[in-house]
Amino acid sequence: MIKVLVVDDSPTVREQLAAIIESDGELNLVGMAHNGVQAVDMAAKKKPDVVIMDIHMDKMDGFEATQIIMEQSPVPIVINSTLLSADHVENTFRAMQAGAVAAMEKPKGPGHPEYAQMCRKLISTVKLMSEVKVVRRSSRLRKVTPELPPSPAPMPAKEKAEIKLVAVGASTGGPPVIRTILTNIRRDFHLPILFVQHISQGFLSGMVGWLNKESSLPVEIPDHGSIIKPGHVYFAPDDYHMGVMKSGKVVLSKASLENGVRPSVSFLFTSVARSYGDSAVGILLSGMGSDGSAELKEMLDKGAITIAQDEESSVVHGMPGEAIRLNGAKEIMNPMEIAAFLNSLVDKK
Repeated sequence: MIKVLVVDDSPTVREQLAAIIESDGELNLVGMAHNGVQAVDMAAKKKPDVVIMDIHMDKMDGFEATQIIMEQSPVPIVINSTLLSADHVENTFRAMQAGAVAAMEKPKGPGHPEYAQMCRKLISTVKLMSEVKVVRRSSRLRKVTPELPPSPAPMPAKEKAEIKLVAVGASTGGPPVIRTILTNIRRDFHLPILFVQHISQGFLSGMVGWLNKESSLPVEIPDHGSIIKPGHVYFAPDDYHMGVMKSGKVVLSKASLENGVRPSVSFLFTSVARSYGDSAVGILLSGMGSDGSAELKEMLDKGAITIAQDEESSVVHGMPGEAIRLNGAKEIMNPMEIAAFLNSLVDKK
């Protein structure tokens, strides 16, 4: 049985979540907290396998509670948020930066036409996240400013000078890693970066807004036919595959799901391999499953530089780990090393 702790300041939402959890024979509700203070105490005492965490609560909000739980009683935390305002969504991603592993919208009421679908999604997410092996976070009180590692050894000038685009895929654990990379990339970085991030419907625009505040590079969601610009960051829209033509034109597609998802990293990497070949960099970050793993190998075979995130820094090493198993990663790096490598490309322009 998967032990679940529910944290929400609304009695109605707590009871609704309790009913959803108790409807599944594999889940066991071990407690309900109505603020972050209670959540911290119950996480230590009840030893849940998963915590479903609200963000805005009295006494202590979900962001601070997540920080403390990840320091004292590490457990997979799923942020359960309402998409009401930019502040709500931004705090959701701050909580993910503090160690939460996923975020999803609170289920609508039982009379809503999407209620059954949202219940299934919540149950599935709880089960998947219960398998994530989280680690204890360092104390919030110990302020450490991470330093970029030395730039990687220079590659042949011709190889570096020809790079025209960076393509990145991420899933579970991706948002805080993406933030680390983007906030450590130089302001004069001249290559377009295309991302596919698996994320619950409705959270993408909030994540893009959050990253725009954190990064010196402009971050946006492109339209079909947009022309990618130097030094701009692009995220595949909700429920659309994203590819790119050799001309730099973005292609958005409602084609069938790949690896069970849309947008798919596989779709992006295949497109980049065909259009850019050895003029691209492919990066596969933390994520569950294998989306993009075989296609990273395809990029490598076409001459691209390929990088997989290392296991130690990944929340889930499924996608990058599978790419490494397939010999699709030319390099294995942590997020700060990835940022340093990308910065090294600026010097060749």
